[in-house]
Amino acid sequence: MSQQLPDIDMQLANHKLSQEDYTHIKQILGREPNLVELGIFSAMWSEHCSYKSSKVHLKGFPTSAPWVIQGPGENAGVIDIGDGYAAVFKMESHNHPSFIEPYQGAATGVGGIMRDVFTMGARPIANLNALRFGNVTNDDKISSHQRYLVRGVTEGIGGYGNCMGVPTIGGETSFDECYNGNILVNAFTLGLAKSDEIFYGKAEGTGNPVMYVGAKTGRDGLGGAVMSSDSFTEESKSLRPTVQVGDPFTEKLLLEACLELFKTDYVIGIQDMGAAGLTSSAFEMAGRSGSGMIMHLDKVPAREENMTPYDFMLSESQERMLLCAKKGSEQAIIDIFEKWDLDAAVVGEVTDTGNMELFWHGERCAEVPVDPVSEEAPELNRPMSKPSYLDALKSVTIDDFDKVSNQEAFETLTKSMEVVDKSWVYTQYDSMVQTNTIKNGGMLDASVVRVKENGKALAMSADCNVRFCYIDPKGGGAAATIEAGRNVAMSGARPLAITDCLNFGNPENPEVMWQFGQACEGIKEACAALSTPVIGGNVSLYNETNGVSVFPTPSIATVGVNDDQNNVLMSSFQGEGNSLYLVGESKSEFGGSLYMKEICHTVAGELPEINYDNELALWELVIEANKKHLLECAKDASSGGVAIALAKMSATSGLGCDIEMSVSDERDIFAESMSRAIIEVKPEHCEAFEAMLDESMACEKIGTVGGESIKVNDVVMSLEELKDNYFNTFKRVIERDL
Repeated sequence: MSQQLPDIDMQLANHKLSQEDYTHIKQILGREPNLVELGIFSAMWSEHCSYKSSKVHLKGFPTSAPWVIQGPGENAGVIDIGDGYAAVFKMESHNHPSFIEPYQGAATGVGGIMRDVFTMGARPIANLNALRFGNVTNDDKISSHQRYLVRGVTEGIGGYGNCMGVPTIGGETSFDECYNGNILVNAFTLGLAKSDEIFYGKAEGTGNPVMYVGAKTGRDGLGGAVMSSDSFTEESKSLRPTVQVGDPFTEKLLLEACLELFKTDYVIGIQDMGAAGLTSSAFEMAGRSGSGMIMHLDKVPAREENMTPYDFMLSESQERMLLCAKKGSEQAIIDIFEKWDLDAAVVGEVTDTGNMELFWHGERCAEVPVDPVSEEAPELNRPMSKPSYLDALKSVTIDDFDKVSNQEAFETLTKSMEVVDKSWVYTQYDSMVQTNTIKNGGMLDASVVRVKENGKALAMSADCNVRFCYIDPKGGGAAATIEAGRNVAMSGARPLAITDCLNFGNPENPEVMWQFGQACEGIKEACAALSTPVIGGNVSLYNETNGVSVFPTPSIATVGVNDDQNNVLMSSFQGEGNSLYLVGESKSEFGGSLYMKEICHTVAGELPEINYDNELALWELVIEANKKHLLECAKDASSGGVAIALAKMSATSGLGCDIEMSVSDERDIFAESMSRAIIEVKPEHCEAFEAMLDESMACEKIGTVGGESIKVNDVVMSLEELKDNYFNTFKRVIERDL
């Protein structure tokens, strides 16, 4: 079985393994590895699967709370939402595949995250996404390609999610030149399950059968995990064979078959075949229970001829699961999957050897101890250094640039790709399927679905201000966590937990590793202060092309519970004549702001102040006032400040407003101080609302809803012009090449 591989240096290079790794592998095996074994170690020790560069920084995340049923380490995290029900959710990246092949890359990203959720026994009920693209507004080759990527990614997400019958109810789409060489596609799925019927990815019980179910295996996606663990060059952008091909119709059958299977008592454990396919699923299942496993790879259903053991172990074909079943239930399981026109085969059994033993037509073709593959994966404490650019940024203010009138700034910002409505994107997604959606993507801030089973509602939001993360990675990581939670709270729901997707550049660059470590510290700090533990997530490194890394982008998705599905708070104006309040202190804070980017054409400055007490007080005020039915709407003031928050509220509601806000500098209507919200209250409820305000809480009544224009201090724009800017700009830009 073991023999010296020909041209070992070339093999190691192809598998992204170092000589040090190779020496370690030989120590673990006690001999030379063969090609199959080398492929297994390559996949499991890749950045994508082993988290070797990030593991040291992920330690210390708050992961527990009374409502957390399952934290990190499983296919998805689980929280208790009361009355015997649980929300199961996770977010993952599919960045590299989506840049190479936007439709299939995005589609299979959605398919993979949905499998992670229904593997746990939950029916998916909502999808979100966090998408980052480069500059799409210019007439050059780069912008044209970015527009092509936007169209392809959108179509892929919509095509897969719509076919699955799972609503895509929100997310965020943003643009910055730093993503010209690497777009980011982060997909989130939330599912619902009974809290005592959660399934886990384990293989235990000597002699229990190991079964393969789902679609047949092909060669698509070979080396996908390894490909996603390296930077792009001009040559690697054409790596289409490493991108998986998805079939949502097959996944829909797999979902229904699995949910039917979960009603039986046949299953010991089940695992999605995601990155590294059969390799990762088999090793993770055996590793979680300290078991061994025998697998006969010639029994794995194949859709291509002349496939090898190497192909079977490393293929990333989609819509497949590995499960450990109770002995004697094999035929009953096969019958369920055949009923749904899916393959099902017994491919092995659980052992007590602690080894993964692979056979090919009766002959042993590989044998690897299970624990060392995960427990002894390289854990790198890579060099870190504070980026040299940071010191120069701190002292930059808007006063360093030519002054622009507020009117001109407002007209520019209402056409910014960061601000304008992305209905061109989200109308391609079915947001209403399953008929549970209360608040979807076009309705601002958090998205909300009802839980018919217990009368509650689940609110969710995905956020990250990458400009904040660029000028202050720690503060930016905290700010992303804060904003995702604030958006959830502004819908009247109590934020309970987060999942993250940490997108960074090349970890071999000490400045990137410093950014990563700092962002993790910020997330840890914010999660602890806000009582929103991390229950799962994903790290995506090597988001770099030709030596240029993306801005630090720690995307955060927060989930919260509203006890009354009939009392969900909206984010846009609800009625003429209602009073508007600005809660929270406004300062001249422009560091990393949209104003700095669009008006001053720079990303610089000092991060706005973070105050967790103020943030929690704002959440508490809105949640409790909403319970008393005192509020009409609430929207956080973030990107673009109060003026742009009001513009969005006006455009989406079709109602104007007349605002006079206290400022120390006239430009402060665009400042981005944190922990602020605009709250709409009916006149008859103003007194009761004001009585709920804490003495230490800054609050100003700034105006009323109504009229045919939006007026904010010295800015005026007709509703007609505002709505044209807001609703039509994106379509005009993105369809320029068509």
